Amino acid sequence: MADSRIEKLAELVVNYSVAVRPDDKVAIMSNSLSMVLANSIYAKTLQAGGNPMIFFHNPDKILYRYGTKEQIEYVHDPIRTVIEKYDVRINIWAEENTKELSRVDPVKMEWFSRARKDLVKTMLQRAAEGKLRWVIAPYPTPAFAQDAEMSLSEYEDFLYNACMPDINDPIRYWENVSREHQKIIDWLADKKEVHITGKETDLRLNVAGRKFINCDGHYNLPDGEIFTGPVEDSAEGHVYFSYPAIERGHEVTGIRLWFHNGKVIKATAEKNEDFLNKTLDTDAGARYLGEFAIGTNYGITGFTKEILFDEKIGGSFHLAVGAGYPESGSHAESAIHWDMVCDLRDGGEITADNQTLYKNGRFVI
Repeated sequence: MADSRIEKLAELVVNYSVAVRPDDKVAIMSNSLSMVLANSIYAKTLQAGGNPMIFFHNPDKILYRYGTKEQIEYVHDPIRTVIEKYDVRINIWAEENTKELSRVDPVKMEWFSRARKDLVKTMLQRAAEGKLRWVIAPYPTPAFAQDAEMSLSEYEDFLYNACMPDINDPIRYWENVSREHQKIIDWLADKKEVHITGKETDLRLNVAGRKFINCDGHYNLPDGEIFTGPVEDSAEGHVYFSYPAIERGHEVTGIRLWFHNGKVIKATAEKNEDFLNKTLDTDAGARYLGEFAIGTNYGITGFTKEILFDEKIGGSFHLAVGAGYPESGSHAESAIHWDMVCDLRDGGEITADNQTLYKNGRFVI
């Protein structure tokens, strides 16, 4: 029997997250694992008057194994067309094996990323201008469940509850979240310096003139964060990330970063340090911050090893090295955008212009 929650998730994605309009060109990025959700999104898009097309993700593991440098760098015209011309891009996140890229040479991944840097920039710019609406939505797979140390049925419950805490009216739920976020954003509107302290963490960021973005289900499902792009040369201090940072199948644990004039001048890790530093050397912008964010989804109570969930954990903050989102005022450009998450529930604090905003994982304003 089909899970009725798939239909509800598809409706949330199409009619709220990207709000498909008549005649919209809609790209649905899927693989064979998530076709039941892709088909439901396809149908909902047609009902909304859009023109959907399903694109299958290329098997990167085969490309990295057999491809030459030129083949890895090659960008197919349909992918470029979606980024440059389509109105909506819906990416369904479903993995068969989350570790299948863990032994790929990082240099090959750098080739891939650098060749697509212009597309990343175009996508972010079009999104900031309102010309491209996009969302990432998850689909439960055994691989995700194993990483989260759950059975598949437990993980399905976790996933759908995180995306739709109010299963009867998920759109109203996210509209309420949006209003609560806005109160915090309004308080932050005139603030200039953010100071984050916690375990092995003492970091200052300048956010003067930058805009905090309300993440209320329009870009990610599940959602629940507010973020901005710090002034690019402002980060000073050091930070320890209590959770593993996972990028392209590589799990990097115990990350410690030191910043001066906005740049990561030293980076260490307890596991996969070489991958960390090679990724930070992808291009000139990869050692600067593109994002500072605070997670607000207290329904996500534990670490799952999937950044779509983990960056939203209520009681955490995260930083992203690399590209920033232009709508926040960020000028950070890079081929990468790598989120790293830190728990603040045990003694952590965030102040803005010396006023306490956040303590022990809770807003206190």
